[in-house]
Amino acid sequence: MQTYIAHYRSPAASDARATGLFEFQSDARAGTKANSRDARLRMLELYGKDAVSWTVDRVERKKASKPVQDGQLELDFRPPKKERKRAKKKEYW
Repeated sequence: MQTYIAHYRSPAASDARATGLFEFQSDARAGTKANSRDARLRMLELYGKDAVSWTVDRVERKKASKPVQDGQLELDFRPPKKERKRAKKKEYW
């Protein structure tokens, strides 16, 4: 199962406006109806009857995080990149 992050929003005319995000897991591919359905069901499980009128704005795949190296600094021994020179604009007077 892949982990996704869903962003939700309550209606503009709602008494208690709410926006936020939550994590959920789904077997469906990103951007499919099944994936949106899984997000909607998870939102209703988390927030209950308050979330009935809320909508899921977008769903994105959760990126893998780098493991922390216990405060160890990471050194980069590659040579520095060359600075790019910008083209000069011609003045037409």
